[in-house]
Amino acid sequence: MGEDTEIEQRPFSRLDIAFARFLCQRTDFDPLQKQAFETIVMTVSYEQNQGHSCIQIDDNARVLLFASGLVEMNPENQANPLPLVIEQNRLYLHRYWNYENRLAMQIKAMSQAEHPIEKLDAMLDRYFADAITEIDDQREAAKMAAKQSFSIITGGPGTGKTFTVVKILALLQELTEQPLHIALAAPTGKAAMRLQESIGFSKAKLPCAEAIKNSIPETVTTLHRLLGAMPPSPYFRHHADKPLVYDLVVVDEASMVDLALMSKLLDALKPGARLILLGDKDQLASVESGAVLADLAMAETLQNNVYTLKKSHRFGGAIKELAEAVNLQQAELAWQILSDGADGAVQCFDAELIDYVAAQQADYLQLAKADAEFERIFQAFSRFQVLCSNRQGKNSVADINYRVEQKLAEQKRIDLSGLWYPGRPVMVTQNNPALHLYNGDIGICMQDSFSAGKLMVFFQRADGSVKKYLPARVPHCETVFAMTIHKSQGSEFEEVLIVLPEAINPVLTKELLYTAITRAKKTIKLVAGEAVFTATVRQKIERVTGLVDKFKG
Repeated sequence: MGEDTEIEQRPFSRLDIAFARFLCQRTDFDPLQKQAFETIVMTVSYEQNQGHSCIQIDDNARVLLFASGLVEMNPENQANPLPLVIEQNRLYLHRYWNYENRLAMQIKAMSQAEHPIEKLDAMLDRYFADAITEIDDQREAAKMAAKQSFSIITGGPGTGKTFTVVKILALLQELTEQPLHIALAAPTGKAAMRLQESIGFSKAKLPCAEAIKNSIPETVTTLHRLLGAMPPSPYFRHHADKPLVYDLVVVDEASMVDLALMSKLLDALKPGARLILLGDKDQLASVESGAVLADLAMAETLQNNVYTLKKSHRFGGAIKELAEAVNLQQAELAWQILSDGADGAVQCFDAELIDYVAAQQADYLQLAKADAEFERIFQAFSRFQVLCSNRQGKNSVADINYRVEQKLAEQKRIDLSGLWYPGRPVMVTQNNPALHLYNGDIGICMQDSFSAGKLMVFFQRADGSVKKYLPARVPHCETVFAMTIHKSQGSEFEEVLIVLPEAINPVLTKELLYTAITRAKKTIKLVAGEAVFTATVRQKIERVTGLVDKFKG
């Protein structure tokens, strides 16, 4: 294996160990070879669960793996595949090699399909009238996407990705004799709600006929719902043999989409369909394997299909400066911006943490006690959010949620005599398609005036509607006065309080910090020492994949 394997430091799971032993029993190796083979298999299994789609191997490992009889190169026999695949110096579990290989093949084919459009510049001049006298990146992005079957529009917050794509949709609808059947999707319910709000706002400003505006959908769904999830299996109702009906699919927050889900989405597109991916390639990669958006954005042969928006139209000042410094790993500059706190938008936080967090809950808890409408309560709750890097330990999600609840109970703002109480904010941690509740959805427990004051948990769906459930029916969930930065993706808050631990750990990376910073619309407060902060900025996510290599040459 590669020199960076550090086997003895990996906390292999029982599944990693059982899988390695299962495969090893099918070899004729001697005890020393078996030990080496098991270690390699445990490593690839472990690293796949850490977000890598493969691992690097050296020549010795390559020879040993081929001797096992359980490895193949560029497999063609899909009926009885071998469990491991070697491609160049990379070792994959077969399933993930297949996801990566199919995804690359499908995108290559789509990227070669172009759509010449007569008088495109004249139409762009109408949709981007303010940009005729200057080179406007939104106009250029629209020009690229209008002519391609596959396109990626990436950029930081406020660069106008959604505003641009709405104009692309209107332009394409104008060009077709029959209206395009369009699907709008996002990885999570929160991201879907944000996209839906943005689409509705942007449509009203379009310089086109009402019929064109009406042909652009506003309803946004989650990718799992779009594809037709069939839990507990990993399969979907829509696939290559039963494709989606849509002519064009737009996916927002595409940085959150993992390798397996992106591959299954491409599988489910009907022949000739278009795909537009929107997202910030500098944000955290998906929780599951792969770094698909970032990989595709840097792929050599896809540069004509990728456009990066650079000009922010609503995101500026110290927040923008801090985000850029962190993204560029300029640790000293980033800390200086925080320390200066020039315009009050960003600052180091040195007050009593739990007292401050508890005080921020006063408005929404008061509304909950007054039986206000759920939309008002949810809006008040969503104004402020604590974002933590870690789930456990001091100043973690678990720690802050527990201490804030205790403080609020001490202040008589909530009643902790039972698990459920009026005003309890919760985040769902397990998908339940039957109830239309998904991992990351946020709800608030309230007394329901239509059920004689019975406690119900209210959720706002992606389409803006509100659904309520008995607490006993809600899938596994946890209190969410604080959430992990990973879980905050797809959300925006007026004020964000970012809490880092007292010591550096592998979770802390510049991508994590950049993602947290870009959740804030107005104010950022940071709880962190200088040493941990600067170490976080200097630490970068390095995911091992083979996707970029598949687009070379």
